[in-house]
Amino acid sequence: METKVVTSPKRKTMTNDNKETKNSRKPINEESPLLPKNHATEEFKFDAKRASFTASVFNISTSIIGAGIMALPATMKVLGLGLGIGMIVFVAILTEGSLEMLLRFSRVGDSQSYGEVMRDAFGRAGRLLLQICILVNNVGTLIVYMIIIGDVLSGTSSSGIHHAGVMEGWFGEHWWNGRTFVLLVTTISVFTPLACFKRMDSLRYSSALAVALAVVFLVITAGITIIKFFNGSIAMPRLLPNVTDITSIWNLFTVVPVLVTAFICHFNVHTIDNELEDSSLIRPVVQTSLALCSIVYVLTSFFGFLLFGDSTLDDVLANFNTNLGIPYGSLLNDVVRISYALHLMLVFPILFYPLRLNLDGLLFPSARPLVVDNLRFGLISIGLLLLVFLGANFIPNIWDVFQFTGATATVWIGFIFPAAIALRDRHGIATKKDKILSVFMIALAVFSNMVAIYSDAYALFKENHPYV
Repeated sequence: METKVVTSPKRKTMTNDNKETKNSRKPINEESPLLPKNHATEEFKFDAKRASFTASVFNISTSIIGAGIMALPATMKVLGLGLGIGMIVFVAILTEGSLEMLLRFSRVGDSQSYGEVMRDAFGRAGRLLLQICILVNNVGTLIVYMIIIGDVLSGTSSSGIHHAGVMEGWFGEHWWNGRTFVLLVTTISVFTPLACFKRMDSLRYSSALAVALAVVFLVITAGITIIKFFNGSIAMPRLLPNVTDITSIWNLFTVVPVLVTAFICHFNVHTIDNELEDSSLIRPVVQTSLALCSIVYVLTSFFGFLLFGDSTLDDVLANFNTNLGIPYGSLLNDVVRISYALHLMLVFPILFYPLRLNLDGLLFPSARPLVVDNLRFGLISIGLLLLVFLGANFIPNIWDVFQFTGATATVWIGFIFPAAIALRDRHGIATKKDKILSVFMIALAVFSNMVAIYSDAYALFKENHPYV
């Protein structure tokens, strides 16, 4: 291959392995998030708008804040409010550490995606393993989104008690507001059109609206809780876990996958980095986003658990169908649930985008770009939407999904892979601190998730065999 020289003074010489330096990055295209550059046989360039600091913060925050926020109040029920909030902050700090190492090793290897960093460290096998993990994580997360939307609109009975949905409360029980039909209509009328966009940049306005809806949910929940607290109708909840035996100790680890899932954004951070006008700002962007999301998570967990106490469900939105005991309580219930259901509908395509791209990379690694092959684009999109739809109808609640994906694929994406890249250290830049942090993250992730899997399996066994 001949060496190419870019004439612009801001551009550097291209190397023979067809990589550009960080200052000469190409505009974001359909290959950017995870696929290697040789996935496509053609290049399609378009004018990419350089993102500002604020826009990048909101993009990463949108990638982070999703369904995990709905399960965090339930983690407070397991850990207690004090330990639970401490764990949220702890996981946020670990996430910042893993992202900092991931981005630093990306710089030195001229890697523009998570997949390229893994390929640089571990070859094609590393990239392939990452893609599989992202498929599992994103499919699981999208199933959670759809389960929550079904809970909000049609109700849920996963806890053994039926909690009516918004449409059931408005119109009564009918076949057309049943869970399956409502999710089918939502998939066809909302998810399918949003999934048809071929560039993530096209979703910037829906992402901004999604963040605003999440804030609406938090503000109303906080307001309801404060009013009820000063009315004396709720009391301060437990600050520490209720530990009575060895089983309750093991049960504490079941929240780890949920906490890890709540902060996962690693598969989109390179795309946002590549869009930044000044790429040196990516670490402040990540830190600001994690701080913002941590504040939202802490406040949601605090007010959600304070409001519902030990009656908090795995999906706290399902709690908002009870009599709140305040004026306009029924209206506020509906506004809270609908606002967050709309939020998830708008965040859905943000995770669907890299999911489709990775599946295409696994199935058709040498094909032309997905964006120019409408048939392949349509078939992959339809297949994934069908898979998510079926999963949402057959999986009972979001806790089950979080336990599976959080204890497997998510923890690898968020902690084990970045730590392994630092320990592999192909470019000799890892510090002693990096290696100590990497060993700690891997050991903690493996131990806590093995215990979580064992605890979940034991609980499931006892549920099905109560007399054994």
